[in-house]
Amino acid sequence: MTHDIDLTGVFPAMTTPFDADERIDYDQLRTDAQRLEAAGVDGLVPVGSTGESATLTHDEHVRVVEEVIDAVDDVPVIAGTGSNNTREALELSERAADAGADGLLLISPYYNKPEQRGLYEHYRTIADAVDVPQIVYNVPSRTGQTIEPDTVVDLASHPNIAGYKAAEGDLWAIGEIVERTVGEEFSVLSGDDALTLPLLSIGGTGTISVVANIEPERTCAMVGAALEGDYDRARRLHHELGPLMRQLFVETNPIPVNEAMEIRGYGPARMRPPLSRLSDEHREELESILADLEESSVEVADAEGDR
Repeated sequence: MTHDIDLTGVFPAMTTPFDADERIDYDQLRTDAQRLEAAGVDGLVPVGSTGESATLTHDEHVRVVEEVIDAVDDVPVIAGTGSNNTREALELSERAADAGADGLLLISPYYNKPEQRGLYEHYRTIADAVDVPQIVYNVPSRTGQTIEPDTVVDLASHPNIAGYKAAEGDLWAIGEIVERTVGEEFSVLSGDDALTLPLLSIGGTGTISVVANIEPERTCAMVGAALEGDYDRARRLHHELGPLMRQLFVETNPIPVNEAMEIRGYGPARMRPPLSRLSDEHREELESILADLEESSVEVADAEGDR
């Protein structure tokens, strides 16, 4: 197939809301999806790491994808379907595709630590079997193994492998992947909010973002400015978001972002064990950062209204 999804812009890595009994709160999930679409994001990514996919059953996994697809009107939904078991990842990918997902995000196999040959075969197996655009996701801090640039470049030639989510924190390696896939129908997206702007400056196309759950308009404005070449504005917005970007990773993701959602009034900060609540100290810092961003948003709105 030729890729029928535009991987340009901002794609929030959605959280998964839970009720007091640790059941998925599908009403809040739909509300979150609609809020983000209304804010102008370019797509949604449910059931990834930020969505606590590791604690969801397969049936819950698929239902989350279905609910998000049903909730939105006009943005693509890219379902997280990765696993450290190739057969399991294939099954999840097939079910998400059958549910109507526009694309798939596949974390590299974790814990097993396969060699590059095994990583290549893992992704090729799924890409050969599932006719939906797929994104290779490299996050060695969670998986214990990195995907080398040679492996990514080899995978980029597959017609169903549409992009790469870079969360390895190595701009040299990411830059090499961008350079070597210029001639391919292939997108490189940031998987680390702090590196989104640097990655865009070397040819990246967008971000699968945690901070966009909380500040979607400002994140979209930053990415849009960079893609248009307005780096003065993009840098200003990046620095405005910087304290929040850092605070959202002061403890394990998605603990801080769930707390931020609660502070903003987007539902209670409930997660499935073994994840725990944010420490009181970090919660206070987060509240202060969010209050500062709220104040600056009012100032920006007032300034725009005066023009």
